[in-house]
Amino acid sequence: MRRDPSGMRRLVFSAFLLFVGVIVGVVLVTEFDSVPNGRATGGVVEQETAILAPPVTSDPVVPRVDQTFVAVSKAVTPAVVNIAATRNGGKGEESRFPFQDPLFKRFFGDDLFRSPDKPEKRKSEGLGSGVIIDPNGLIVTNYHVIENADEIVVLLADKREFPGEIVGTDSKSDLALIRIKADNLPTIPWGDSSKLQVGEYVLAIGSPFGFTQTVTMGIVSAIGRADIGLTNYEDFIQTDAAINPGNSGGAMVNVQGELVGINTAIFTRSGGYMGIGFAIPSNMVHSVVGSLAEKGEVVRGWLGVAIQEVTASLAQGFGLEEAKGVLISEVMSGSPAEKAGFNRGDVIVAFGNEAITDTKQLRNVVADTAVGEQIPVRIIRNKKELTLEVMIEAQPKDLFVRRQSDSSREERSSTLLSGIEVRNLSETLIRQFNLDEKAQGVVVIAVEPESLAGEAGIQEGDLIMEVNRILVHNIADYETSLSKSEKSEAILLLVGRKNRTLFLTVTPQ
Repeated sequence: MRRDPSGMRRLVFSAFLLFVGVIVGVVLVTEFDSVPNGRATGGVVEQETAILAPPVTSDPVVPRVDQTFVAVSKAVTPAVVNIAATRNGGKGEESRFPFQDPLFKRFFGDDLFRSPDKPEKRKSEGLGSGVIIDPNGLIVTNYHVIENADEIVVLLADKREFPGEIVGTDSKSDLALIRIKADNLPTIPWGDSSKLQVGEYVLAIGSPFGFTQTVTMGIVSAIGRADIGLTNYEDFIQTDAAINPGNSGGAMVNVQGELVGINTAIFTRSGGYMGIGFAIPSNMVHSVVGSLAEKGEVVRGWLGVAIQEVTASLAQGFGLEEAKGVLISEVMSGSPAEKAGFNRGDVIVAFGNEAITDTKQLRNVVADTAVGEQIPVRIIRNKKELTLEVMIEAQPKDLFVRRQSDSSREERSSTLLSGIEVRNLSETLIRQFNLDEKAQGVVVIAVEPESLAGEAGIQEGDLIMEVNRILVHNIADYETSLSKSEKSEAILLLVGRKNRTLFLTVTPQ
C-alpha cells in the first residue's frame, strides 16, 4: 500500500505540537508551585493574590521607622522604674499634693482626684516614675513624686522591689535623686537636650495610672518653655507624647535612645492627657543630679542683681536701637555684680559667649555657671557697649532673686506725670509706707487709677528716685527733671517699691 506523504507530515507536526504543549505545561506548573504565597521585597511583605490561598505563617517584617521605635523601646524601658511613695498624715493635715492646681496636674496616680478630707489617720500612696542613671542604684525622679514621703518603694522592670533612700532633693528645679541597694542595673545614655529641634520624634516612658513600662510617642512641640509657674528654674521641653498621672519622673528619649528629658507635668482641664506635656531638659537634669550626688544639694551661681525684661518702651527710654537684653533694676550690696562694677540701668546683652535675650535665659545660665568662674559680661550703658569681668559666687541659701513679674507694663500714658500727687519724704510717710530711712526721692501719696500715670503702673507708696536717669532728692528736683522732658518723649522713672527697685516708662500717646 502506498502511503500519503502529506498525511505523514500532518501526523508528525501534530505530535510535535503535543510534545511542545506538554513541555510548556510542565514548566508553567513547576514555576507556579515554586513561588510562595508571600515574599519579602525591600523589607516589606508582598502577598500573592490567590483564591483559597493558605495563610502566611512567617513573621512579618517590621517597616524601618517602626523598627527604630521598637529597638529604642527595648533598649530604654529596663532603665525606667515605678516609684510608690507612701505618706502618713494626721487629722486636719492639708493635702500638699500639687495636682490640685486646675491647670497643671502633678502625677500621683489615683490620688489625683481624691478629696483632702481624710479620716483622723490616713495613709496615702502616690505613683510616679524614675530613671536609672547609674548601674549602682542611682535613680532620678521628680521632687514632687517623693516629697514628704515616709516610705519609698522602687519597682524595677524585672519585677524586683527595693526600698528607696533619698540622696538629695532640689525643689527649685523639681528634681530628686534616690538610691537603691542594687548593682549591674541598666541605664540610659545621656543626650544633649540643647540639640533638640521642634518636630523631632521623642518617646515618653513611665507608669501612667500605675501601668508600668508604658511607651508613648510624639514630637517636640516647643523648647525653652518658661513662665509656667511650676518651678523657679524653667526651661521646659513641650511635647504631644501622651503623658498622664504616673508618668512624672519618667524618661523622655530621642530616636537614638538617649535621655533628653525627665517628664514632669501636663496642662490639663480634665486630669488626663490633652496633648501638652512638659519635660525638664537633660542638660539641666545632669547638672542638678551631679551636684546632688556630690554634695547632697545644688549649689548655683549668683550674680546679685534684680532684673526685668526690656520692653519696646524701655528700650526707647534707654536709647536702645531694639528691645533686647535684660535690664538691671537693682544691684545688691556686696554681690558679685557690685564688685564687678555693674550699675542700675545697665542692659546685659551677653553672658560669656552666649547672647542674652530674656530674663529666664540669664537666670538659668548664671545658675549653671560654676562658682568661682570668671565670666565676661557684655552690657550697654548710656548707649555705649562695654564688657565687665565678674567672678560668680554661690547663691545664698536664704535668697532667691525672683523675676520681677509685675515690672513694667505696656504703658498707654501721658504728656507729663499727670494723675499722681507726690510729697517730700518725712518720718510720717516713711512709717506709713514702710520705706527705708535712708531712702531718697519723692513719695507718691495718691494715684488716679484711670489716669495716664496710673495706667503706666505707678502705685501709691512708690518712691520716685530718678526721672530720666536724673537723681531726685525732693519735689524741686522732680519738677525740674520733668520740665526738661518733651511732651512727645517717654519719661523713664526709677521707682522703689517694697524693698526693691524697678524701671517704669510713661509714654505719650
